[in-house]
Order: sequence, then C-alpha cells, then structure tokens
Amino acid sequence: MVEYPNHYCRRHFEHEAEYLASRQKWARSRDQHYQRKYNTVTRNRSEHKSEQYNFYRSRQWARLRRNVLERDNYLCKYCAAINIVTPAKTVDHIRPVEAFPEYKSDIDNLAVICYSCHRAKTDWEQAYYGTGQGNKLTGAKPIDNINQVVRQMKKA
Repeated sequence: MVEYPNHYCRRHFEHEAEYLASRQKWARSRDQHYQRKYNTVTRNRSEHKSEQYNFYRSRQWARLRRNVLERDNYLCKYCAAINIVTPAKTVDHIRPVEAFPEYKSDIDNLAVICYSCHRAKTDWEQAYYGTGQGNKLTGAKPIDNINQVVRQMKKA
C-alpha cells in the first residue's frame, strides 16, 4: 500500500524522486509565466556586475539552464553527493561566475542545486573565493569536483 503523501510503496520507493522530478519538469515546460518571472528577477545592480546579471536574462542562459535541469533530472547534485535525493529547480555554477567569468557558459561548470545546498554553498564561496557584495576575491584554487565542494561546505 502507498502511504500518503507518497506515490510509491516502500518496495518501489526509489522511484519516488524520479517521478516527482518528471512531474516538476512537465509543469515547468507548460508554465511560460514561470520562465518570464525567472528572467526578470531584480538583483543588486552595479556597473561592475551589469554584464554578469545580463547573462542571466539571455537566451543562452535559458537554454543552458533547461539542458542542465534535464541532464540532472531536476535532482540536486550536491545532495546526491551525500546519498540524498532532493528535487530541485535551481542551476548553479560550480566555479562562481564572479571569480571565474570565463566558465559562465560552460555546461560542465553547471549543476542543479536545492535551496538549502545553494544557501550553504553561497556562504562557503564567500569565505573560500571571496565572492559576494563587499568582499574581495581571494584568488583561491578552483574546486571542480562536487564531492570535494560538499566536503568543504561541511567543514565551514
């Protein structure tokens, strides 16, 4: 028997996250309003950051984002690194754009991330790379492996 609110029984529960992700993907593909809303988010603007923010309003970013979400099945890669399955809809740069602008459109530098991991990763990036408003870049060596990033985030 299936227990509410799940969609699968205990024997087949491993399919639950995949089902939820496919439902989310279907809903997003039909929701053009969501995409327009996503592209019009107002961020803290400055002359220095205007090019960086304009990238997130481009067709190139919209295509990259959609491809990454589909590639990662709408599941957080950072949670997956610690064997947790979490549906997510945010696409994150593994190497932050502020520190490594040349990697902003590299699909291998992108991963799906849930809200809680994104919050923790942003805090870690501010300490490790020196990104964020009012901080100075540290020139730290980039970390490309999500498993290593997760270990570093746990230490912080």
